[in-house]
Amino acid sequence: MSALLEVSGVSKAFGGVRAVDDASLSVEEGSITALIGPNGAGKSTLFNCISGFLRPDRGQIALAGRRIERLPPHAIVHAGLARTFQTARALTRLTVLDNVRLAAPSHPGECLRNLIARRGAVRRREAQVTEEAFRLLRLVRLEDYADALAGTLSGGQRKLLDLARILIASPRLILLDEPMAGVNPALREELLAHVLDLRATRGITFLVIEHDLAFVMRASDHVFVMAEGRVLTEGTPEEVRRDERVIDAYLGTDV
Repeated sequence: MSALLEVSGVSKAFGGVRAVDDASLSVEEGSITALIGPNGAGKSTLFNCISGFLRPDRGQIALAGRRIERLPPHAIVHAGLARTFQTARALTRLTVLDNVRLAAPSHPGECLRNLIARRGAVRRREAQVTEEAFRLLRLVRLEDYADALAGTLSGGQRKLLDLARILIASPRLILLDEPMAGVNPALREELLAHVLDLRATRGITFLVIEHDLAFVMRASDHVFVMAEGRVLTEGTPEEVRRDERVIDAYLGTDV
């Protein structure tokens, strides 16, 4: 495997506090890589830098060899990287199906001129998008909620909706920010199964922030550990679990 994502020497400060301090990591194509560490370690800030929601103060970020650290979020999505957030984001007054449809790229109806001059192309694309959106809802077992308002979904169901919504953009790499937080045990198993299946069947690469160590140990191929803005260590899940520095900084003595 080769590295799909390369993060090199990234730093980000807020005032005089360095949330991310010279952090480097790489994510192999086709892998599930976990990023763990205590609260305040800088994990979400690093995710925001990678996905374009924050611009790093210094350092480089490359996706498939292309520098992306100065691109806006929508351009990074077009480059093949998509993400979720700790709290699932949904347009609560739109239907579940419309939430997925709106995330589809390259819609000719986005241009006013096309609505007049290319009505046939717009209708065909709308039909394709609707079919693909419903297929993705079926994939995450939300097809029965397609016509329901997204605001009626539970927190766990909204995380499944988030997954369907980013899949319609056909990403190569997905950043998952605490996918298991606030999710009941049954849906946790379902989310884990979806991640493993998407890697196996579609070759999608994942970088995951997660405090659920059972998920990390079962799903990930490689683990990076952050503490105080820096990457403390890396290795296989078992290597990281037994690293004394990680036990002291994060895991505790009972693992």
